[in-house]
Amino acid sequence: MAQDKLRMIPLGGLGEFGMNCMALRWQDEIIVVDAGLMFPEEELLGVDIVVPDISYLTENRDKVKAILLTHGHEDHIGGLPWILSELNVPVYGTEFTLALVEGKLDEHRLLDDADLIEMLPGKRFTLGPFSVMPIRVTHSLVDCVALAIHTPVGVVLHTGDFKVDLSPPDGKVFDLQAFADLGKAGGVLALLQDSTNVDRRGWTPSERAVRPRLDEIFAQTKKKLFFTCFSSSITRLGLAFELAQKHGRKVAVVGRSMDNSTEIAQDLGYLKIPQGLLIHPGQIKEHPAEKVLVMISGTQGEPMSALSRAAVNNHKFAKIEAGDTVIMSSRVIPGNEKAIYRVVDHLERRDAVVIHDDGTNGLIHVSGHGSQEELKLIINLVQPKFFIPVHGDYRHLKRHVELALSTGVPEKAILLEDGDVLELTRDSATKNGKVTTGRVCIDSGGSIDVVEDVVIRDRQHLSEDGIVIAIIAINKRTGRVESPPEIVMRGFALDDAQVIAEARQMVGRTLEGSNAEEKQDYGVIKEKIRNDLKRFLQKATSRRPLIMPVIMEI
Repeated sequence: MAQDKLRMIPLGGLGEFGMNCMALRWQDEIIVVDAGLMFPEEELLGVDIVVPDISYLTENRDKVKAILLTHGHEDHIGGLPWILSELNVPVYGTEFTLALVEGKLDEHRLLDDADLIEMLPGKRFTLGPFSVMPIRVTHSLVDCVALAIHTPVGVVLHTGDFKVDLSPPDGKVFDLQAFADLGKAGGVLALLQDSTNVDRRGWTPSERAVRPRLDEIFAQTKKKLFFTCFSSSITRLGLAFELAQKHGRKVAVVGRSMDNSTEIAQDLGYLKIPQGLLIHPGQIKEHPAEKVLVMISGTQGEPMSALSRAAVNNHKFAKIEAGDTVIMSSRVIPGNEKAIYRVVDHLERRDAVVIHDDGTNGLIHVSGHGSQEELKLIINLVQPKFFIPVHGDYRHLKRHVELALSTGVPEKAILLEDGDVLELTRDSATKNGKVTTGRVCIDSGGSIDVVEDVVIRDRQHLSEDGIVIAIIAINKRTGRVESPPEIVMRGFALDDAQVIAEARQMVGRTLEGSNAEEKQDYGVIKEKIRNDLKRFLQKATSRRPLIMPVIMEI
């Protein structure tokens, strides 16, 4: 019977980086793994964030039982406010992940109604036909888990983002034993594995690998030291605090995201900052330059971040002077290159020493994602029957399928994309149909405003060809045009008086050629003016500006 199949439906994250969201359905019950966002590409003008289209979930709202979070990065939790505003279901996550979620929901005034439930690595819990076992994994963030989801047809193992770090600074080791136990117990029906670093050979170094080089920089720097990394990289922040203590530097934390993260991590005991080490940013100038470390947010060159402002000498407390050192301990997220190098240029202009992507003398950053050998290790440990790559562009997923098959373990590797429906039984995995997916663009000015495709099209149109506004004054009583039409042009390369004069005459002719009835129906008259102007301007200038007729009643 069709109902005795487990359906797996990716709603985001398979075919792009970010927007990770996966639905699992057994009969009439659905659970969702992760609810991420994606930052917009350049062509999405004025859009703040992009989240997955969750029409499938809203159409089946009574069947959705819970959202399970693997960890607290934005590409896994950032879409929650949008999803919960549409569909308020319980959210399960580890302690640190939920602390980040609370802040996010509070900002959108959704916290009071949210049902947040903590899950503990190694403690199994049940949701309808699903029994979920969170397994501790290591990543560039603390408190991350993979999810072994026991279903009526077998175990689906979702790795979340991971690397195999056997000497993590917080001592919470990747739980290889739990993965091996799943393999011993008859293997896993389907393994969903993180594809981010599938192109990288070998192993991803441990988080501890950055310590020697950072220690060296701390020892050699004679002036102020500025340190930036992802604010969620708690172990990296902890290391910076530790090295500051060792080298006699006081620490000032500058930037909202950095502030929030250190506060949450301290409250939950992930960061232990010695008494007297922290100073207020306002006290930086009271200490000798060689005795100060400034932890500053803005690793991706975000325009209003603390580091971007400090780079152009526009920050109240963080003043970067000649001879100061700036360590950028993070990778460049594809698409952010321009912004980051713009900040580096500004820093170089201030004669600061900028250290980024410094693989020559030792590492100042390591990835949080497993490379090829780790990916193969997990496949061999859990012995999956079917393999599905997740989290990556199409080329990563395709490469990952090849890598999985090269191990000789899975019977079948399936390349799924957003919206594909995969039906699983104990012995088979077949694609069957598609559901609506896509991206929802959001302008998050406090409330959650969805930006329609047509709006983005208009913004693109405006940015390329400008706007022409035709203003017509019509007497409400008589329907007569009271004065010659006005033409206003903006962002339109042509400011030719003759073209404007001809455009005015042309609008005048359109009005003359319209009967009284048409003139009283503003919708009709606007459309006539728009069409005639469009034809005229295209002929006269070879451009296609956005045309807006405005009718003023007098």
